[in-house]
Amino acid sequence: MAISYKKLWHILIDRDMKKKDLERLAGINEYTTKKLTRNENVSVEVLGKISVALGCPIDDFVEFLPDEN
Repeated sequence: MAISYKKLWHILIDRDMKKKDLERLAGINEYTTKKLTRNENVSVEVLGKISVALGCPIDDFVEFLPDEN
């Protein structure tokens, strides 16, 4: 199953935030942000930090996509 964080970037745009702002607010590092940008897996802990920092549930910024067969 693939994962997409496209909705996360839309939230940042809507809130006039940069990725650096998210890193600072959520306490995550640049390496993690790069993984998110590439739609790679990150830990549930990271998703939780982002959820708390943005004040929204995880499903507001994470989307699970079916595998392409």
